[in-house]
Amino acid sequence: MVTDITISIAPEHEKSKNFIEEEIYRNLKKKGIAFPKNKEDVTFVFQKKSIDARRKNIKLVLRYKVYIGEKPDLSEISVPEWKRADPSKSVVIVGSGPSGLFAALKLLEKGIKPIIIERGSPTSQRRKDIAKISREGLVSSDSNYCFGEGGAGTFSDGKLYTRSDKRGSISSILKTFVFFGADPKILTDAHPHIGTEKLPAIINAMNEKICQLGGEIDFDTRCKDFIIQEKSGEKIVIGIQAVNTLTGEEKEFRCDALILATGHSAVELYETLANIDPSALEAKGFAVGVRVEHPRELIDTIQYHGSKQENLGTAEYRLTCQQDGRGVYSFCMCPGGFVVPSATAPEQIVVNGMSTASRNSPWSNSAIVVETRVEDIPPDFIKEAEAKKVKPLAGLYWRTFLEHTAFLNGDKKSQKAPSQLLSDFLSAKDSVDLPRSSYAPGLVPSRLDLWLPAQISDRMKKAFLVFDKSMKGFICKEALLLAIETRTSTPVRILRDKVSGQSPVLKNLYPAGEGSGYSGGIVSSAMDGQNQAAKIIEAFTEQR
Repeated sequence: MVTDITISIAPEHEKSKNFIEEEIYRNLKKKGIAFPKNKEDVTFVFQKKSIDARRKNIKLVLRYKVYIGEKPDLSEISVPEWKRADPSKSVVIVGSGPSGLFAALKLLEKGIKPIIIERGSPTSQRRKDIAKISREGLVSSDSNYCFGEGGAGTFSDGKLYTRSDKRGSISSILKTFVFFGADPKILTDAHPHIGTEKLPAIINAMNEKICQLGGEIDFDTRCKDFIIQEKSGEKIVIGIQAVNTLTGEEKEFRCDALILATGHSAVELYETLANIDPSALEAKGFAVGVRVEHPRELIDTIQYHGSKQENLGTAEYRLTCQQDGRGVYSFCMCPGGFVVPSATAPEQIVVNGMSTASRNSPWSNSAIVVETRVEDIPPDFIKEAEAKKVKPLAGLYWRTFLEHTAFLNGDKKSQKAPSQLLSDFLSAKDSVDLPRSSYAPGLVPSRLDLWLPAQISDRMKKAFLVFDKSMKGFICKEALLLAIETRTSTPVRILRDKVSGQSPVLKNLYPAGEGSGYSGGIVSSAMDGQNQAAKIIEAFTEQR
């Protein structure tokens, strides 16, 4: 017999095996389940752990699978059986983020050769390029926090929590990460994360496996156009034209199918698609806001009701409310983390957050963003897009404007972020002294309340008052706002057929991941890449 048991215990009992066993037996009895007197015939397998901090008496919630009279399968982490690539069929994958990497691994299950084209650099060089952003204010348009080996997720917290369980198997994604070096705890944590210092090695291991099996990865290579063949009135993508970003050398990559997994920041490719056929795209909603940063101890104190128990870990929070018909919510909360510069071009300021595995920096931060719908895009940007005959890009133009506006409200020569105390933002006044911050490039005092769009700032002001009621002390003299957060998702969707997965106007083109507008976050993007690769496998099978 196999059954699931969930128990709630005080944090101090987490290390007590005897206490936990007694709780499990007590809950089995409550369920009316008889079990053998011989305890050797009963096996407990830990499944999940979460923290219930809704009340002052904090509880750990532990879920176990209990095997009575039978033995569990405790085999090693299993992953699909990958095959040696057969070059007779190849798929070009533009982008080496989670969508692109997991698509490549899926193709290798059938021995189909993946050719990954990545505009950024390998992690070893990418670290140096990222360091220049903080130290010198120099942003490379090709190798930065968003572009490079592993995509935007590589130098991030590595958050793996998702609610997209209908897209595919979350468990299989997590097991693949463990196979390539992630801590097995991600299989059982309620909100799993890997950590920015550990992700690069895991991504390196994935890429090594892809290459060992005959796949190909071309770094510092940017897709600049699509090679299109017209047949029977249809446009069919048969490859890409690319340029080496270091040497300027141009090269063609021919393929039997193309997966476009570029992430949410590949502006040029949106423009390329729009110029080929604007009906390949549609404008979509996204979110705009700021990063709010607090001392970590303050957030821990609020969330754990003053508790000092070390085994609770660094506290997280999730906040959401409705203001004037739009959602305002926290996003990518980074406990014990850092605010980082995520611009992908000069004269932009974009902020994001990350954490190491230990989550032990003195600060905790989160995006606080306002839902923005297509009808909220200011008319000037709609007119600009219409004049260029690329109407779906109106939101993209607005995003670019906001990021440049943030740059102009910084010091106009570096990546210093315009910042304001939360209390001053609410009181509409200058911030004379800004607190220490995790943001390495530095801060510039700025009246965010004056230059952020009113539709954003007005809703945030109301939302912060609501959030302070649920987290008393959230509004405090140490709370700092840094602008601007614009890349929670893309303002453009690359359309695709629900059945075939292909673009309805460019056959053989399979949009995938965050950049396509169909996923958000590491795990959902990985599953989306797998699903698109599966569509290609199905199409290849039908062609035989």
